[in-house]
Amino acid sequence: MPELLLELFSEEIPARMQARGAEDLSRLVAEALASLEPVHLDVFSGPRRIALIAMVAAEVPETRGSERGPRVNAPEQALAGFLRKHAAAREQLRQEGDFWILDKIAAGIDASALIAREMPGLLRRFPWPKSMRWGGTSAFTWVRPLRRILCVLDGVVVPFDLRDGADDGHGLTSSNVTEGHRFLAPEAFAVASASVWQKELRERYVVPQAIEREVRILNGLSKLAAGRNLALVDDAGLLSEVVGLVEWPVPLLGVIDPEYMNLPAEVMQVSMRVNQRYFALRDTSGHPAPFFAFVANIDAPDGGATIIEGNERVLRARFADARHFWDLDRAQPLENRVPALDGVTFHAKLGSQGDRVRRLVHLASVIAPLIKVNPELAKQAARLAKADLTTGMVGEFPELQGVVGGYLAQHFGLEPAIQFAIHDHYAPKGPSDSLPRDPVGVVVALADKIDTLAAFFAIGERPTGSGDPFALRRAALGIVRMVFERALHLPLRRVFEQASEMLPVRPDVGDLIDFIAERARILLRGENMRHDVLAAVFATGAPDDLLVFRTRAEAVEQLLGTEDGNNLLAAYKRATNILRIENKKDGPHDGRTDTNLLESREELALADTLQLVQSDVALLIGTDDYVGAMETLASLRPPLDAFFERVTVNDPRPELRRNRLRLLSRVRATMHLAADFSQIDG
Repeated sequence: MPELLLELFSEEIPARMQARGAEDLSRLVAEALASLEPVHLDVFSGPRRIALIAMVAAEVPETRGSERGPRVNAPEQALAGFLRKHAAAREQLRQEGDFWILDKIAAGIDASALIAREMPGLLRRFPWPKSMRWGGTSAFTWVRPLRRILCVLDGVVVPFDLRDGADDGHGLTSSNVTEGHRFLAPEAFAVASASVWQKELRERYVVPQAIEREVRILNGLSKLAAGRNLALVDDAGLLSEVVGLVEWPVPLLGVIDPEYMNLPAEVMQVSMRVNQRYFALRDTSGHPAPFFAFVANIDAPDGGATIIEGNERVLRARFADARHFWDLDRAQPLENRVPALDGVTFHAKLGSQGDRVRRLVHLASVIAPLIKVNPELAKQAARLAKADLTTGMVGEFPELQGVVGGYLAQHFGLEPAIQFAIHDHYAPKGPSDSLPRDPVGVVVALADKIDTLAAFFAIGERPTGSGDPFALRRAALGIVRMVFERALHLPLRRVFEQASEMLPVRPDVGDLIDFIAERARILLRGENMRHDVLAAVFATGAPDDLLVFRTRAEAVEQLLGTEDGNNLLAAYKRATNILRIENKKDGPHDGRTDTNLLESREELALADTLQLVQSDVALLIGTDDYVGAMETLASLRPPLDAFFERVTVNDPRPELRRNRLRLLSRVRATMHLAADFSQIDG
């Protein structure tokens, strides 16, 4: 099969758009050239190019077929519509029986001609998130000015251009020419194949594959760090961005001026990351190291000494700014900053951050006693949690909200529990993020997330399938994780009702509980809990206590993992099926059973066991002993087995039949105290 090489060479593409651009190129080419059956597609992305290599068929062969048209005696309008649809003339029709037949011939086309035909339209509709126009009057757009189009099929240029009517498409035409590194090898050169393209780019200081650049960067930085007995701080997002900034990665190590090593570690790391794309380092004890790592885009003749010196100078200026903010921020206690929050808008419909702080203090006073935490400490931490929003440091680096407040609390000698609570109250920010370290922090974090959910539900800003701008799913997941991982019995309805009381509009508390319960269900599914078990427990009602919900689900799953549980489920299914059929005839068959109509020994045994099990299960569930409740339910198995083996439910005597159906209805109701077992598969 012929080899297709396509490279789109432009000015610098934003790092965040490169990988997606390469994926879109692969998808669009596969769709446009589907008749050439492209295989072995390989894509490349980098700062100045996205490219694709694929094997394609040499041609699309001629195809013949027939299309049956209207009847011979059909109205003229029907025949005209058929001809118009197929762009055919009447002379091309032939009669076959009672119908007109159109013989269709699709001419073959060689691969080069098909590619040349499809490529201009493909490039004009390319879905960059943001595109731009540049010099001249052309309407053609690209993410950044497109400079060259390399398109070669088996060593031969596929000729096409981007003209579209009066639009000259910037005069861009396909060729076999590309360029190397902007500074180290800027001359244009020709290529005849994909292997030559890759080889020549490497010789001209360009690594075309993003994954190879990533490996080079990570290995190079790690080696430099290890040489000083240091470790690189994990930062996948920064690594991904730097991969998209350099064509020829050269890892380097710089020194941090000792004068700035007493800045908070997070301040240093964020300043380096956001402003300069530098990587932070830690020593063997986990403390910040007086070094930073970065990646240059050139192999300098002096080994990078001049580049390192320049970056050290820039970093000193950045840290001097950070030190300025830090000194100013430490001049004013956190408590003095709280009144200024009344002038900081939280949301146009929900008031100021000051309003929010008052809600958090109230919620902290409600939640703390429920999970056995000192309410006064929790209220103080909640009052100060948002105070750092008025600091210069957070104004410069919004990512440091909470972190700066925690350090200021430490500076002013507040209790460690309050320091940790302020620092951690946004946690957890994701499924793998750490929880707050201290119980007081858990209270404030719960208050923060509960208020967020209640407030935005109240004003109708619920997440949709396409978006969650206020990160409400993340807030709900944070609540679920804290409840599960800290084993907290938190009455959701009571807490959300308290949260609602201080809002200008009241949300539907039931909707909020359902929303959080759904996050809990998703989290438990991620832990491989059975979906049908979760559905069975969920069907008993949205849980007010998430920990109870989990414990109940685990107990049901444990029961179903035993022989007694499986047999009990089979008996339940049999009873439910009988009731479903018989209830359609003359049901429902609810109510008390008549003990005087229990004839057989098996009926009496089942009724007696049910009497004990029903009360015991209700008592055990009332005390949250779900394992005990399941064990008690399992004791129904022997009398149920005996009942189905020796008792005819549909007895010819109507009064006996109805009484036995009521007995089965009691079996179902007793099992439903724990879960709706009709939701269980099998």
